[in-house]
Amino acid sequence: MAGETGLDLYNRVAVETASGVIRSYSTSFGLASRLLRPRTRLQIEAVYALVRLADEIVDGVAAAAGLPAADVGRVLDALEADTRQALRTGYSVNLVVHAFALTARATGITEELTTPFFRSMRADLLRAEHTQASFDDYVYGSAEVIGLMCLLCFLDGVEVSEDRAKRLREGAQRLGAAFQKVNFLRDLADDFDALGRSYFPGVSVGAFSESDKHRLLDDIDADLLVSGASIAELPSAARPAVALAQELFAELSRRLRATPAEELRSTRVRVPNPVKLRIAAQILAVHRLRRTAPRGSYAGRQP
Repeated sequence: MAGETGLDLYNRVAVETASGVIRSYSTSFGLASRLLRPRTRLQIEAVYALVRLADEIVDGVAAAAGLPAADVGRVLDALEADTRQALRTGYSVNLVVHAFALTARATGITEELTTPFFRSMRADLLRAEHTQASFDDYVYGSAEVIGLMCLLCFLDGVEVSEDRAKRLREGAQRLGAAFQKVNFLRDLADDFDALGRSYFPGVSVGAFSESDKHRLLDDIDADLLVSGASIAELPSAARPAVALAQELFAELSRRLRATPAEELRSTRVRVPNPVKLRIAAQILAVHRLRRTAPRGSYAGRQP
């Protein structure tokens, strides 16, 4: 903006930088975020940008740039240290970290959530296979805490009872877990062939079977059932976006279930963009109906 200088200008550029990340990397999250109020959308985009930045370090971009394996770990450590410092001071020379710190300090995101996140990112550099315990810890740090960060953005300035907050936290964690497990399943071949990783404990990628697939999807669908039930307790302004994200991954779960296990070893299942747009239109129509229905009507009683 004309005349904007100093910290205000730096803050705006940082936020705009973070916002650009989601548009380039994720059509699903980008589409869902558009249904949020501007302030909340920018906060969610800042969270996503930091997560993506760390993901890219451990998922091959740093190595592709020529960094030796030992240096990749040091870069991740430096990003965590920068994030920790920015949480305390509100400033980073890294624009994405700076945008995240602005959001974190406004919404109450602390190292209680960022520390397990970076621990999970570090696990990608140290562990190729998982036990059930390490898998649960990885999913918590890489996905459930992201759900909790997003929830803090949704609740920014909103008072809720502790019982309601507890249900919302469980829903946020289960939705994050479902997202991560779905991504593990559809990236089964790429993770194993390109990165040498096998996330699901006790599952052999080379011998992946129909029973393996349905067992994993049953677990994912159980997560989605819990997270879906919690959407009604979110602030009304956040519900359409979360409902859309939930339904996009539910659709992906259905497509994975319909795909033979043998194909999942070589094919990455996607939800086509026209289907995403159709689902978004349906979600918007439902929530508009609920907002405009007369009090006491059936539609008006829906969450």
